[in-house]
Amino acid sequence: MAQNVDQIKDHVELFHQPEYQELFKVKKQFEDCHSAEEVARVAEWTKSWEYREKNFAREALTINPAKACQPLGAIFAASGFEGTLPFVHGSQGCVAYFRTHLTRHFKEPFSAVSSSMTEDAAVFGGLQNMIDGLANSYELYKPKMIAMCTTCMAEVIGDDLQAFIKTSKEKGSIPEDFPVPYAHTPSFVGSHITGYDNMLKGILTNLTEGKKTETTNGKWNFIPGFDTYTANNRELRRILDLFGIDHTVLADNSDTFDSPNEGEFVMYQGKTTLEEAADSINAEGTIALQAYSTIKTREYIQKEWNQQATVLRPFGIQGTDQFLQKLSEISGKPIPRELEIERGRTVDAMTDSQAWIHGKSVALYGDPDLVYGLVGFLLELGAEPTHIVVTNSNEVFEAELQALLDSSQYGANAKIWGGKDLWHLRSLMFTEPVDLLIGNSYGKYLWRDTKTPLARIGYPIFDRHHLHRYSTLGYAGALNWLNWIINTILDDLDRNTIIPSKTDISYDLIR
Repeated sequence: MAQNVDQIKDHVELFHQPEYQELFKVKKQFEDCHSAEEVARVAEWTKSWEYREKNFAREALTINPAKACQPLGAIFAASGFEGTLPFVHGSQGCVAYFRTHLTRHFKEPFSAVSSSMTEDAAVFGGLQNMIDGLANSYELYKPKMIAMCTTCMAEVIGDDLQAFIKTSKEKGSIPEDFPVPYAHTPSFVGSHITGYDNMLKGILTNLTEGKKTETTNGKWNFIPGFDTYTANNRELRRILDLFGIDHTVLADNSDTFDSPNEGEFVMYQGKTTLEEAADSINAEGTIALQAYSTIKTREYIQKEWNQQATVLRPFGIQGTDQFLQKLSEISGKPIPRELEIERGRTVDAMTDSQAWIHGKSVALYGDPDLVYGLVGFLLELGAEPTHIVVTNSNEVFEAELQALLDSSQYGANAKIWGGKDLWHLRSLMFTEPVDLLIGNSYGKYLWRDTKTPLARIGYPIFDRHHLHRYSTLGYAGALNWLNWIINTILDDLDRNTIIPSKTDISYDLIR
């Protein structure tokens, strides 16, 4: 037994063993691949302006888009509510993908179930799957709420969630008064931020029905949006407590994706109680920290609740300044000295690092709100955003981002590439090279090809651990962004000055 344990190898080392190398060699012969010389020739051609024109002319193919599909965002939103079980009406394979995608990023187990639709359901509809699935989920997992969304299969055949849920209750799958909010989330339109928005609206619609009172509850609602940095909700609550603002976070999944190991598994860790969510209709107002993952939710709040719903992004210095000024206004209190000191420290750190980032050209990609915050911060640093790729873009966002770029001399060379993917970005980076790349783990391939240093910011991040446990919100979050960006540049400098007496001429270490 001990001998077997000693023979265990890491997968990186394992596939370099002779038997695997021989397997790969035979596999290449079987595939009848092009010669290494031809592969190298075509690879070099793909770096050219000629290829770039062909690349940007394609219409029927997307290669490595910087987005995920709607149900992933929907179950992410649902996970922020107390005792809530995400339920995906579709196949097992789809929900398995969503679970693993979140688990790989957060390094936390994530619970979600499906109605397990197969070929029969695709032909005859998934009603019976839902009836059985809701009954099993209710009995086995004892949730306080089941939040339901759909996949492509259910949407293509036209399953009606409202009618199916009603029928399931009539059949006795779940109690009549048990909350089952829902959202139609077809994967073939929109993205994960659309799914987040649809699910949050569905949950609030369900829980707040009939809960409107004549007076407000004196609280303010805050919507984080599709924000995968778990420390941000904690930082938000800390700042609100400093102002003494009574608040409800819609919805807080910080513990769901960053839970302590105390020796006992806790299935539901959403921090927003159902009672708080139901009473959110009576708040003084709602502030969303993202615009484009909350479009329908904010429209619903303003129209149906008759409640003010505004957007403030507390990211970078200026964004945080504006956010704190609003909190000061609604609380009637001055900005706490603690936060003023934090601002000073962050500005001091930016000044300390300006020589390494000022004037650097940057390519970046990600969700609209994340990109907007990052671009604003880069402009504050004197960096020059150059290639900005946002796959899940829209015209309103692009106009807003262009206005931000136009407000600074450092945005003069920037171009927004809405609806494009990371293979488009590859062409841009080869034909118009930049000094720095910012994005999620999928940028690793761009780093390998173009040798441009990659600062990992966004979602998903699979190949680095624990970055999601840091805040990006507020002045403390801006300091983290600065840390990741500057040290990426310095790490790359080390890699490029590693040969003694040849490339290490400029010394940065002295005794």
